[in-house]
Amino acid sequence: MIRASLKSLLARRVRLLLSTFAIVLGVAFVTGILMFSDTLERSFTALFSSRVGDVVVRPTGTDVAQAGLTGTTQTVPASLQQTLEQLPGAARVDGRIDANGVYVVGTDGKVVGGSGPPALGANWNDAPAGHGIESLTLLEGHAPLGPDEVVIDETTAQQAGYEIGDEVSIVTATQSLDVHPELVGLVGFREGGSLNGATYAAFDTPTAQQLFLKGQDAYSTFWVTAEDGVSQARLAQEANAALPDGTEAVTGDKAADEAAGPLLDGIDFLTTMVLIFAAIALVVSTFIIVNTFSILVAQRSRELALLRALGATKRQVIRSVQLEAFVVGVVGATAGLGLGVVLATGIRSLVGALGLDLAEQPLVLQARTPVAAYAIGIVVTMVAAYLPARRTGRIAPVQALRDDVALPESSIQRRLVLGIALIVLGIPLVGVGLFVDGAPHNGWWVGGGVLAVLLGVTAASPVIGRPFLRATAAADARLFGPIGRLAGQNSLRNPRRTTATASALMIGLTLAFTVAILGSSAKASVDKTVRENFIGDFIVSSAFGRGFSSTITERLADVQGVDKVLGERFGFGLYRGKTSDGIGLVATQADRIRDFDLTTTSGSLADFADGTVLLKEDWAREHSLRAGDTFDITVPTGKQQWTVAGIVEDSPLVFGPVLTTTGTLLASGFPDEDNYVVVFGQPGATGLQQRLDQVVEDLPVVTVKDEQAFAAEQRAPIDRIITIIYVLLVFAVVIAILGIINTLALSVIERTREIGLLRAIGVSRRQLRTMIRLESVVIAVLGAVLGVLLGIAFGVTLMYALRDQGLEVIHIPVGQLLLFLVLALVIGVLAAVLPARRAARLDVLRAIATD
Repeated sequence: MIRASLKSLLARRVRLLLSTFAIVLGVAFVTGILMFSDTLERSFTALFSSRVGDVVVRPTGTDVAQAGLTGTTQTVPASLQQTLEQLPGAARVDGRIDANGVYVVGTDGKVVGGSGPPALGANWNDAPAGHGIESLTLLEGHAPLGPDEVVIDETTAQQAGYEIGDEVSIVTATQSLDVHPELVGLVGFREGGSLNGATYAAFDTPTAQQLFLKGQDAYSTFWVTAEDGVSQARLAQEANAALPDGTEAVTGDKAADEAAGPLLDGIDFLTTMVLIFAAIALVVSTFIIVNTFSILVAQRSRELALLRALGATKRQVIRSVQLEAFVVGVVGATAGLGLGVVLATGIRSLVGALGLDLAEQPLVLQARTPVAAYAIGIVVTMVAAYLPARRTGRIAPVQALRDDVALPESSIQRRLVLGIALIVLGIPLVGVGLFVDGAPHNGWWVGGGVLAVLLGVTAASPVIGRPFLRATAAADARLFGPIGRLAGQNSLRNPRRTTATASALMIGLTLAFTVAILGSSAKASVDKTVRENFIGDFIVSSAFGRGFSSTITERLADVQGVDKVLGERFGFGLYRGKTSDGIGLVATQADRIRDFDLTTTSGSLADFADGTVLLKEDWAREHSLRAGDTFDITVPTGKQQWTVAGIVEDSPLVFGPVLTTTGTLLASGFPDEDNYVVVFGQPGATGLQQRLDQVVEDLPVVTVKDEQAFAAEQRAPIDRIITIIYVLLVFAVVIAILGIINTLALSVIERTREIGLLRAIGVSRRQLRTMIRLESVVIAVLGAVLGVLLGIAFGVTLMYALRDQGLEVIHIPVGQLLLFLVLALVIGVLAAVLPARRAARLDVLRAIATD
């Protein structure tokens, strides 16, 4: 039986090659994502490890600022260097100055980066990183000496168009500095690796202290390098025993983990989300494999019956089909793994275009990736092939030897019952995930419910789709005459196969249209929120809401035609010191609080002053706080106690649950930087935006926006996310398209004799191609119609569930709906090209003589 199965495989190489396409793409999607995520994780782990010493001495509470990705004005005095140099086990001590928001402006006048990865500024030194890991190294030129020299990383220099000896333009939003030092050196990693899209500019220590620390004789941190044989933990313990209050020593490993932790958590979340789309692609692949093996087994029914007649048992026949599925799975997994490498390389290039440069990072292939490839490829294929294999074993040998044998289709009634059961199960699961507060793992409830509904519709599709197939058959007959009637009858001949192929496309388009509704509704909700809550005439902000010097706010207030300005800045704290309960802090001037038009439910805005806060009522209720209460919060300067001045209703103008004063944040160790400034113009003022633009013209990352421009800026991230999701869904749709091609191609092979007879009685090649195209279009349009209907249902339900999150507008993009339907027609026509061409080229006599 094994030899017979292998000979059968070799005899049907082309047919089985078609069946591997779906599994190849599914496996490639999974392995490509795994390789890219492993590469991303390793690159950031290595990067953060290269940014810490064996022991890091820092101000107490610096980890709070790092956890919230906010800055801090806290420093360590330079005088500590002598103390640290005397520690037992310390080989060397280096003072480090680190700043963010230090932008390199290219020769074209545009900022390099600045839209995602950090723009780093520092003092240059050659201190080794922890465990002897290579830190940034001078690759060319010399170290900076004096205020007129700078070194930058090699990648940034290339992107900016600078060479050694050129004058470099550097701006810092935090202090509104604009300096033009000479480029005297290029830095990087000799052993490979990169800054992952970040930019880096380093000065000598006195210059860095002047630029980034307002001239203080201090450092951001100290790196203490351990002598050989001295552990990080032991050296950190020695340092803590010698340090004064307000400073602490932590191991380099801990500092690296703290810095990388939030980012790696985000990578894990992103990887999980993308793997969900990979799972969708595999589900679609499963439909295609089931269809493929159903057709292949149907074509081999006489061969398998002969084996039964020669003494093969039912189990041996099933194992024979399963063996073929195993071989297909192995081949598909191997090819998918190779294609996954190509896909991971492509994703790396794509994120590079978005600012995350990983070009210098080698792809990481961990053991889990090939294991996943072969496990998925083999298991999915063998499971998908089991049903047709089982049906094969049920055929009586005498019956199968007849010319007109057909494999028995699953009972339509049984499939309908199964489909209804899955739909009835799935709807409550979605409801629990979306509407039951406190339900654990809400995402899994929703995902499981959506999958159950999709599988239910798929199972019941022969019944659901039959009216559509009959309607299209009648329309084809009316429009295309006898050829259209033949195409309609072919679609109705095997409704299970037709609808199963359409279901693969349905799943991809369901999710695509759900995402279209979510994206369109989210953007409509953003427009509504901005329209109803935009105060003032202009908003001034920087890329990604990063802070800029409060002196800019003061200069904006002095512009002719400005009535008043309202500054807003952000911070981060730990409620009662718990790292699991981080709080987003928002601050503004105490005398401007009434400009926010807040509604108090208790307390009074008149009590809002330094050391007090206003709490949003949902957060206050969750933490059992009322007006007049006090609570502990950990900020960069340490633990503080704040008083609740009042409880206010939710407002989109306040971006966090806790609103305090600018003075309170300054006293907590946060920098004197605003993140947003609202500008109120005087009545009748003209040309105001041009004058405001002049204030920030030396800061390319800070822009002035009116209401329309601000709304467009808020919509932009939604468009980027939706685009990424569409790119991911393309895989599922491509697999579905290949499924249509596959089904049609195998159907042509299956109907070779029938096609020969049609040609013999006068059907032309053109008519034959038209018939195949019509069959393809019916499959594609059926999948599109079901996908759009389910997409509307899922999209509207999700938007209704998210109404409390500020997404109040439900908008169905009719234009995209029509576009998807037109796209389905195009897909149907294109998918039929190769099968139709093959059918038209069949030799008539040989086709008639086909067994």
